[in-house]
Amino acid sequence: MPTGWARSPDTTPEAAGVQIEMLRRATVAQRFHLVRSLSQMAMELARRALRRRMPGASETEVNLAFVALWYGKDLAEEVRRYLAQREEKCRTS
Repeated sequence: MPTGWARSPDTTPEAAGVQIEMLRRATVAQRFHLVRSLSQMAMELARRALRRRMPGASETEVNLAFVALWYGKDLAEEVRRYLAQREEKCRTS
């Protein structure tokens, strides 16, 4: 394995070598698909963890907590204000 490559402690050097070789041979589209899939999985696991930590929260509150976690509290607050304004507009229309 090349110097500087991180290896998971639960992956043997041989298995890591096979993984690296597979990545080298993959097309750009295959690599993109893998990255997208891993990102989606990480996001879903984060949402599940938030739901467990916030058992009584609405889906909106969980989504806002997710936005705060991944994109920052400032953006989450902007989204919260936007949703409140939109809800108010719907009530008065």
